[in-house]
Amino acid sequence: MAGGALNVRRSVWKHVESTPKGGRSREVPLSDKALEALREHPQRGPYVFSTLDGQRRDRHGWTRALYAIAERAGQQLPFGWHVLRHTFASHLVMRGVPLKAVQELMGHATMDMTLRYAHLSPDVRRDAVQLLDAPAQHRRNMKRASPTSPHNAWGKTAGELGFEPR
Repeated sequence: MAGGALNVRRSVWKHVESTPKGGRSREVPLSDKALEALREHPQRGPYVFSTLDGQRRDRHGWTRALYAIAERAGQQLPFGWHVLRHTFASHLVMRGVPLKAVQELMGHATMDMTLRYAHLSPDVRRDAVQLLDAPAQHRRNMKRASPTSPHNAWGKTAGELGFEPR
């Protein structure tokens, strides 16, 4: 973990440890809460998450751990990793995160996979067109807006409207 991100260099698939899917390592940005939780998690070996004796968890160990956590949280079973992944992407889109950012966070090779979530942000297109009602500014007179100070008629940042900052 460095700079608020988890660097994934190795993964395990069907009992084989190798590079992550696609043959390349990836950097996964973490929220402040997730970063804090990982820093507090005891490191017992070379793996971020391991068994109590520092060994790599197998698939069934992960499933048992996930079900135990879900039960403690009051979630109904069955419940799985794919559901968590889908929920992560869905909540990002519903909060107005641009689809390109969702694609990168999910590790989708193409936008086609990410477009499955586009129906969850129906207001993005309407909000984008509403920008045309705001007074036009000449490019040389425009001040670059910071991500925290909205400069449009609706009090939303470009990111909240579904646009990526330049």
